[in-house]
Amino acid sequence: MDWDATRRRSATTDGPEAGRELSSELRAALPPRFEAVGEALASGSGSVAACEVLGGVLARDGVSLAEALDDLAATWRQVLGAEPAHVELRALAVAWSDATLGYVHGLSCADPLTGLASLAHLRTCIGDLFRAGPAHETHALVVVVVDGARDVEQLGEPLARAMEDAQVGATVRGVFPGRETIGHIAPGRLVVLAERDLLLLRRVDLLMRMLESGEPPRPRVWIEGLPDSDRSVTVLLDELTRL
Repeated sequence: MDWDATRRRSATTDGPEAGRELSSELRAALPPRFEAVGEALASGSGSVAACEVLGGVLARDGVSLAEALDDLAATWRQVLGAEPAHVELRALAVAWSDATLGYVHGLSCADPLTGLASLAHLRTCIGDLFRAGPAHETHALVVVVVDGARDVEQLGEPLARAMEDAQVGATVRGVFPGRETIGHIAPGRLVVLAERDLLLLRRVDLLMRMLESGEPPRPRVWIEGLPDSDRSVTVLLDELTRL
């Protein structure tokens, strides 16, 4: 079998309508964002690359895979009067999946609005410490609560809430500039996973003074000890999110 020829056929759309330009009327009738795919189909220049690019774009725009595949099929039917080929379907689906997985993996590590560690990532870090030894003896949580967070949420300003939390997080990072994990566990609630060393109390005192210099309501700060078992950590973090 001539594999080179097979690859060329897969990369080039051959059909009764190939080799022509996409009319303005047909272009306007295509599903949104599928114009480049339609043009590639009409010209016969190959639509696999266009499907790969479009799959990632659609995923990042929040379009479901089912909707993306339906729109691809509609584009093929309108331009070529046929169902989409497997290679184009696969290209779009793989690109959509890769973009979605990348987004999900990013969310598991960082809160998308504040840039701070997510609750899930903080929980994983604590679990790793317990697997290495008695984490409740070596580490503690520094809790920062910005009063009034619930009122801001009720006013329908989650973005403003997140921006304020990000600013508080920047102050916290200035006091804990090392490898400490700073988590955003809920609106107005930040937690630092820090070592129980001789500097911890001094750092907490400095953080309190820095946060008190801002406008009211001033955040509350305290040290929360870790429970003596990893299984109890989830309960503690759940309580801290609902303070």
